Parts: sequence; structure tokens; C-alpha cells
Amino acid sequence: MSTAKKQVILGAYLGGVNHHTAWWHPNAGSQIEFDSFEHTARTAERGRFDFFFLAEGLALRERAGQIFDQDIIGRPDTFTVLASLAAVTEHLGLAGTINATFNEPYELAREFASLDQLSGGRAAWNVVTSFDEFTGRNFRRGGFLPHSQRYVRAEENVEAARLLWDSWDTDDIVADKDSGRFLRRPDAGSFEFDGSQFAIRGRFTVPRSPQGRPVLLQAGVSPQGRDFAAANADAIFSPYGTLPEAAEYYRDLKARAVAAGRSPDDLKILPSASFVLGDSEADAREKYLEIRDQQVTGQTALILLEQIWNRDLSAYDPDGPVPDIDPDPDAPPIIQGRAFIHQDRFETATKLRVVSEQKKLTLRETVADQFERGPIIGTAAQVAEKIDTFVQNNGSDGFIIGSHLVPWGLDEFVDQVVPLLQDRGVLRSEYTGTTLRDNLGLPVPADPVTVR
Repeated sequence: MSTAKKQVILGAYLGGVNHHTAWWHPNAGSQIEFDSFEHTARTAERGRFDFFFLAEGLALRERAGQIFDQDIIGRPDTFTVLASLAAVTEHLGLAGTINATFNEPYELAREFASLDQLSGGRAAWNVVTSFDEFTGRNFRRGGFLPHSQRYVRAEENVEAARLLWDSWDTDDIVADKDSGRFLRRPDAGSFEFDGSQFAIRGRFTVPRSPQGRPVLLQAGVSPQGRDFAAANADAIFSPYGTLPEAAEYYRDLKARAVAAGRSPDDLKILPSASFVLGDSEADAREKYLEIRDQQVTGQTALILLEQIWNRDLSAYDPDGPVPDIDPDPDAPPIIQGRAFIHQDRFETATKLRVVSEQKKLTLRETVADQFERGPIIGTAAQVAEKIDTFVQNNGSDGFIIGSHLVPWGLDEFVDQVVPLLQDRGVLRSEYTGTTLRDNLGLPVPADPVTVR
């Protein structure tokens, strides 16, 4: 008996604050003008994507105390952009990255609930945390939250937000036949939360949305991060784009979800991926290498290594060897505002030296080889096959697709790859649901049983 193939979930992201965006390309558009966001969202909806994803940077990045020009900098407010996109799309989910460390649960829950109502049930919150003093100066007296407390605060923030979203039942607004008005039940919106990070009580102002509550997204690699995501998230961003490590991460997160009392199907695993298409595999590979070489300049390579070494490496030749000195983790951070994803500086530095020696690569070539996001490269048919094979082999439940070329790059994927995924029967030809939860195949949370 045949088994139905898994449906591929697709998210779209618009590149912004990093060197992967080809801002130097003659056809590149703006990262902050609304036309770019609108074009990407409309293109994603034309391709029957599930959602549009917006990352966020809360501080301008610095090198040795000075703003540096390696990245595109600046990003409009997330809620403003997503609310605007709700008006020019009908089905596409709208996912925003909002920091749980620096935002209070009442205002955060209210903003997402408002977006969910305005969009007809299409909002999603990508929950992120922060503990660095550099970013925290914009928000907190004293600047930072101890590393050990970041998930404590995030868990309480999510718990409090859910309490607020669930403070309304779907039948809390009733029609009054005599007056013709809609009335609120007396206790609708009442809430009280008392924790180590937040102690709040009052009445929530936004009724329950068509999808019950916004979808929660999360990323987690550490054991603590994985447990948090498995217990709370509806979807998690995977850092793995190759089998079998992606399949092991997939298995681990699904098992943690079951251990948290959830169905494994209620947690979707989604790595990000870029793509390069060509008339042949060789043509696509040639295009990719050309793009990569332009993205990773000598200066960019040194900046990326400085974040690991935490030293000034400007005296090193990008066309020379990888530095033979050790990192200095105890020195003040030379790079500020970039997420640090390397758990062990010394181990990472050693690995880069070994790769450089084994492959006979220069410093810049080593960075280009090791820091790439793992783009999907080939003809349109090959890319469609690779995506389908990856998902069917439980490397993920789908991908969040972006392009180096903003905002036009996604058009190529939608025009060439999407029809082939549809022909394979793994991507919808039309939207069948009305909310983001419908499209992702997630259950709608039941109305809470509230003691009032």
C-alpha cells in the first residue's frame, strides 16, 4: 500500500543585514523600501508559499567601537512592515522576529494579536532571546540579562502571551439582537500572571483570532534551546541543510516534542536555504562560485574570522593562510551586534586551519568554503528533486527560501521550481485553508478552560 508523500512547507525571507545579500548587484533593490517587501510577499503568495519571514536587527553592528560597512544596515519596524503586507496579501502567513528578552508580554501579545486579527489569522512570532549588553543598552538599565536567565525570561514571556491570547474565548463576543451591536462578556480578557520575570494582571484588549493564537517559531541548537522549542514552538528553524545530520536533528526534536506531551506532527522543522539555478548543473555551479566570491571579499573574510578569534586580524592577508594564533575569548568583544553561533572558539579555529591545510585554501577561500549557507544548486528540476528528497527523508518538513538578489531573486524560484514541486504532488496548487495554521497543518488551539 502506498504512503502519501509529505507536503513541502515553504517560507520566504527577504535578505537584509548580512554579507549574503548582493547589495552590489546592478539589479539589486532596497532592503528598507516597502516595494521590496511587497514584491517578495506577493511573489511568495503567487508560489503558494506558507509564510513570509522577517528577521530583525536591534542594533547597528560595530567593529572595535565603529560602525562597519560589511553588512547592509537598518531595518524598519517588524510590525509596521507585516501589518502593511497584510493589506496586499490574502493567504500568506506573516512571521516576525521579536525579542523575548527586551519586550514585555502585554504589549508583545497585543501587537501580535492585532496583526492576527487584521490578517484573518496569519500571524506568527519567531521567538528569539538575547543576553549581550551591547544590544541591551537600547532597552535595559544595566544593559544585559545574565545568560542563565534568557530562557527563563523567554519561557515566561511566551507563557504570559499565551495566557493573554487565551483570556478570550471564541464566544466572548456576542451579538445583541435588540441593539444590533456586538457585546463583550463581562469577564472576557481577564488575566493574571505571576512569575520570576513578570507579574501582571488586567484585561486583554484583543479578542481571540481565527486561528486561536499566533503561530510560534523558534530556533534552538543547545540542549536548553531544543527543549524550549520542542515544548513551545509550532515550527523550529533547523541549522542543518545536509543529510544525515539534518535527519538526526529532526528525529531529536520530534522525540523531545513527544516527551513534552505533544504530537510529533505538531512541530515543523524548517532549515533556511538559498538557491542558484542554471541551464545545467555545471552552469549553476559556475554561477554559484561567482556569486560566492563576490559575497566573501577579503575584508568580509577577516571580519567573520575576527568574530571567532576576537582579535584584530586586519594585518593578515586574506590571500594568505588562516591565522596561527589562538582566539582571545576573554578580551572585550571586537565585533558587536552579530549573533555568535560558534560554541567553542578554539575548536572552530582549529577546524578552519585543518580545512585550509587539507584543501590548500587561502584565508578568504576557507571562509567562503566554511561559512556558506549550503545553497541548493542545479537546474530547476534538480533543485525540485533535492528539496523533495530532503523532505521525504525527514531532513525537514520544508524550507525557508531566500535569494541573494533582493527583491527579484525569488521570482526565479517561483517561476521555475514551484511548478515542478506541484507536478510532484508535494506542493499545493491552490490554498485550501484560510489561516496560517490551516496551511501548515497545525491544530487550532482549543478554547481555554478558564476559571473566572
